[in-house]
Amino acid sequence: MIVEPKVRGFICTTAHPAGCRENVRQQIAYVKSQPGTQGPSRVLVLGSSTGYGLSSRIAAAFGCGAATLGVMYEKPSVKNRTASAGWYNTAAFEQFAQEAGLYAKTINGDAFSREIKEQVIETIRRDWGTVDCVIYSLAAPRRTAPDGVTYNSVLKTTGSDYTNKTIDLKTRTVFQVTIGPATQQEIDDTVRVMGGEDWMDWMKALSDAGVLAQKVITCAYSYLGPQLTHPVYLNGSIGMAKRHLHRTAQEITQAFPQVSAYISVNKALVTQSSAAIPIVPLYISILYRVMKEKNLHEGCIQQMYRLFHDRLFAEPVPVDGEGRIRLDDWEMREDVQVEVAGIWETISTQTVQDAADIDGYWEDFYQMFGFSVPGVDYSAQVDPVVPVPSIEE
Repeated sequence: MIVEPKVRGFICTTAHPAGCRENVRQQIAYVKSQPGTQGPSRVLVLGSSTGYGLSSRIAAAFGCGAATLGVMYEKPSVKNRTASAGWYNTAAFEQFAQEAGLYAKTINGDAFSREIKEQVIETIRRDWGTVDCVIYSLAAPRRTAPDGVTYNSVLKTTGSDYTNKTIDLKTRTVFQVTIGPATQQEIDDTVRVMGGEDWMDWMKALSDAGVLAQKVITCAYSYLGPQLTHPVYLNGSIGMAKRHLHRTAQEITQAFPQVSAYISVNKALVTQSSAAIPIVPLYISILYRVMKEKNLHEGCIQQMYRLFHDRLFAEPVPVDGEGRIRLDDWEMREDVQVEVAGIWETISTQTVQDAADIDGYWEDFYQMFGFSVPGVDYSAQVDPVVPVPSIEE
């Protein structure tokens, strides 16, 4: 079949197998072009199929030579419908890893569940004995806790309404949007989904099972952003969850003597999560333009290579005053933020084409799903059925 992008809201309901494969290949090629990293040897990546999680797995495998076990929640192709992008990404990653002689297995299912935790533990016990690095990169809109209760997250402010500019990316129209405050219940539920509770559950399960190595590094991902996004992000419902995540890093380090837990504050990038947050896509579009002009722009793979090579396994690990790794250091440079803020003040529908990098935003958006990837013939027929080598359907 010929696969074309079908966009609905802030997601694409189709994915291109050849495009996803080429995207993964290019990320691997980037890592292999850089100096090797003295890092972990057995890495568990929770949320391994897209975005920062996928790039983490690539950086670990092809930068450090690590064996990797990934956990994802993706859909294979069914009845002539394409698989999800994460499925195709993982199939490609495993194939490239096998060709390079690297161990790579993936477990597909709900990472919040006991069942998947047990499957992961059994796989580690059988194949590795212990794991020495755990990357926590889950981004989900809902979570079913061990007691069977399902919690849903919301993207709202806290305390009061917040009004600022946003953009309709399809029409490239800039307009005012007002985001209402979350209730306390919505805040609590968002923290249950996107905070550190499940990260702690994973580390406890791995510790109780005796599959943590004598020295383990674990890292979860977060974002802070500039002042203009703080009401909807840092101080919004999602920010409350991230604060809980940050506290959890300290609690994990205290609870497990052999574990060092870190938060990596990463750069703003186009992801399915960020695309859903009002105000943020317009900010990202402006940021892309400014950082590209200053030759500072990074994608997921550049960020994760820098994390693994320069930060997470350095002695000592470079952190800020609150113990966080700051991969957003280039984004938050004063000259970058002053220029972004100046553009933000004057940007409008009439100026957005020149003032922001909308084309770059869309390019990154489509590439998440395997479209607009250089070197791929999108007029060619492709088979939507692509197996993940380690998964029996």
